[in-house]
Amino acid sequence: MYEKYVNLSFKPSRNQLITTLHLEASNIKHAAGGVAAESSIGTWQEVTTEKSYMKKLAATVFSMKKQDKGTEIKIAYPPELFEEGNMPNILSSIAGNIFGLQELKALRLLDIDFPKSIIKSFKGPELGIKDIRRLLKIKKRPLVGTIIKPKLGLNSKDHAKVAYEAWIGGLDLVKCDENLASQKFNKFETNIKETLKMLEKAEKETGERKIYAPNVTAETKEMIRRAKLVKEKGGNCIMVDIITAGWAALQTLREENQDLKLILHAHRAGHAAFTRGKYGMSMLPIAKIARLIGVSQIHTGTANIGKMESGEEETQAVNSFLMSKWFSIKPVFPIASGGLHAGYVPKLVSLLGNDLIIQAGGGVHALGTRIGATSMRQAVDAIEKEIPLQEYSKTHKELKVALDKFGYVR
Repeated sequence: MYEKYVNLSFKPSRNQLITTLHLEASNIKHAAGGVAAESSIGTWQEVTTEKSYMKKLAATVFSMKKQDKGTEIKIAYPPELFEEGNMPNILSSIAGNIFGLQELKALRLLDIDFPKSIIKSFKGPELGIKDIRRLLKIKKRPLVGTIIKPKLGLNSKDHAKVAYEAWIGGLDLVKCDENLASQKFNKFETNIKETLKMLEKAEKETGERKIYAPNVTAETKEMIRRAKLVKEKGGNCIMVDIITAGWAALQTLREENQDLKLILHAHRAGHAAFTRGKYGMSMLPIAKIARLIGVSQIHTGTANIGKMESGEEETQAVNSFLMSKWFSIKPVFPIASGGLHAGYVPKLVSLLGNDLIIQAGGGVHALGTRIGATSMRQAVDAIEKEIPLQEYSKTHKELKVALDKFGYVR
């Protein structure tokens, strides 16, 4: 039954959606066909309700390549299977029930190639890399930022003071951590009021534009209310936990952003629940989906530098896609964050390039926020001037403090 969905002589057309998956099973052909069938028009038995005109809607496994462990398969889907502009619908098919098939020992979605017809049905980012650089008046260098630490517990005024110290120290961006919402100790409204007041103060004192990314993640209507409040109070950015909020909520938020024109900073909290195991998807499909819907910045990993797992080649591939030309969809800033400090900056830039946001939390605040922030900015300045960090640190005391504490990674 399932095998009829496998045709290795089939040549997909340019208008088809194509998925690439890693599959492990005892019977590869049967399992691959099962994935194609169950994600399109088939099921485990022939049914009397099937009509001849449906055959053109069947998904087809057209490639199976044996690997050291498992098999890489490619499946082509007619675009008519999907409702345009409806990401939950698309993913319910190509990344839905298929993971539960009993005969599978492993199944990971490695990539999605969206056809032009589907891409055109999404808006992509309202603000992309060029727009953010224009806002900040930063032409080439990487952006540097921090996460408020401790991640939870500070009241609104102390939260705002930490942000101010970071901006005064030279950072471009300050964000909330992913699990700060509107708890009693730091309500969203007071957080915005106090922190944007400090942002305005820091901009006046430094002569530089700054970004604050408060976490608006909540029930969809509340998330939109918070986004509107940020705009009303003079903010320029919001953060959303895209995995836990959900793709439908992100689409709704993007629709609202047509008028708000805020930077959408995408945190990927929860991604590792399905990007690190035998079942799920890799970071590349997540990045493609997020860019298609319309985020401006997204956490992609640190190429195995720092505290979070993310392979060098995988991170480079994801970042390269985010910055590539993709029809009318604007390029998106990749974000490296997780266990970083000034000593990592040259290595990160050598691996991931200048179109990058480098964020350090503990690597900033462990030194004293202003000192840590300044050390990060000095590390970026050293790269711009093509001066080795250790040499630059001889005349820049904050950088020296950071290197003395954390070390230097070549």
